[in-house]
Amino acid sequence: MIANPKSGRGKVAARLPEIERILRSEGLDYRTVQTTQPGHATEVARAALKAGERYLVAVGGDGTVHEVVNGMLEGDQPIVADAVLGVVPAGSGCDFVKSFGLPGDAIRAARHLSGGDVRRTDVGKVTFGAGPAQVTRYFLNIAEVGLGGSVVARASRLTGWPGPARYFTGFWLTLPGFRPATVRLEADGQEFYGRAHNVVVANGRYYGGGMHISPRSVPEDGVLDVLVMVGPKSEAFTLLPKVYRGTHLPHRHIVELRGGRVRVEADAPLAIEADGEILGTAPATFEVIRTPILVKV
Repeated sequence: MIANPKSGRGKVAARLPEIERILRSEGLDYRTVQTTQPGHATEVARAALKAGERYLVAVGGDGTVHEVVNGMLEGDQPIVADAVLGVVPAGSGCDFVKSFGLPGDAIRAARHLSGGDVRRTDVGKVTFGAGPAQVTRYFLNIAEVGLGGSVVARASRLTGWPGPARYFTGFWLTLPGFRPATVRLEADGQEFYGRAHNVVVANGRYYGGGMHISPRSVPEDGVLDVLVMVGPKSEAFTLLPKVYRGTHLPHRHIVELRGGRVRVEADAPLAIEADGEILGTAPATFEVIRTPILVKV
């Protein structure tokens, strides 16, 4: 188990003893590593796999899952082909598990770790930056370019808030000053060019504390679902009730594209986020890694 004890304002640290008790009662051998700094979960995951371990459990929120996944791949290939990822959502928010119908609380999720049922899931790759400074990160769930990236960046500075409230507050603080940009987007030969305030690149279906943003996404179909928000930025708020229900599509102000490779450029440095982690700014290329990883379901 790779656990971020600070996730969820200390919720992970508080729940670890109960999670470990459940694992013992299920007859599961385990060891626990508590992370100490950003990027530590990636290092731990990579070292564990290279040392012969095959079942990694991310204990925390989407950020912990993101780091563990980045430790499971190297050069666009799994470090170990049959390695399994388990998730115990115990942090400030874990939207990834919702696409798989997995338990959303730590205790039920811990009991769910026994058994052999797994599901293959695609991995997204985002590459951003220029020249030798170019950076690659992997993501399982959803990435954004634009307003969503700026909201995540703002929300990350709101310490002491629970996950959904932090995202919602970050949204309200970001929206008034955000400026749309002219975006050029290409997805497997499909093109978009025009003003937009947000681009969603989805492998999974949920983000932002339960928003059903990409209801058509299937995490193992080999493509990314792209939503380009082209209406007035205020519409990002008026659409929220429908987004939570997943009933906002089709919409005249949302351009829908699909592709295994998506290139996004903009005439302004729009922020990029993936799995709730702020990464950098556009331009960026998103791709599907067609060697799936196994998720415990």
